[in-house]
Amino acid sequence: MMEHYYTNQPETESREQTFTFTLRGRDFRFITDRGVFSKDRIDFGSVLLVETMEIEDGMDVLDIGCGYGPMGMAASVLTPHGNVKMVDINERAVSLANRNLELNGITNARALVSDRLQSLAQNERFDVVITNPPIRAGKKVVHAIFEDAHKHLRSGGALWVVIQKKQGAPSAFARLQELFAEVEEVERKKGYAIFRAIKE
Repeated sequence: MMEHYYTNQPETESREQTFTFTLRGRDFRFITDRGVFSKDRIDFGSVLLVETMEIEDGMDVLDIGCGYGPMGMAASVLTPHGNVKMVDINERAVSLANRNLELNGITNARALVSDRLQSLAQNERFDVVITNPPIRAGKKVVHAIFEDAHKHLRSGGALWVVIQKKQGAPSAFARLQELFAEVEEVERKKGYAIFRAIKE
């Protein structure tokens, strides 16, 4: 059975590689490995979310399911006076994310191992939450991520989600509408949708 990237401790033999990728006009260097999501290049959905998300300097950002770090790293550059917290259940991915932060000289972000948001303090709040949710983990997990995000957003804060149309976008949109005051599809490209949900 093939191991999923949302495994806590991947048993796939490590075989690291590096590549450079441009996000929001900046070149980033990434170390990746087997057993993590989209190890060969940054996936189209994550790139679309990074290029669409609105983050102002001074905002505190949370990246749920950060993988080896591309979305959180791009966010940290947009908010040099804010802080970015990145979480993922995959220990190998979190280790890579922290190494990639260091490799790129990013000091206002850090990654930690967390099953959804269990490693966060109950009272921790953010201005923006970004996620490319693990669709293959199932609808229940994805919708729970939305609920967690809502809890940890400040009033007026925004959740940005990328999701493939054919992988549950309509039900995801409906669940977001149940949770948030305002939900809109702000971008659609190549079968991917970007949703922005604003908390009251």
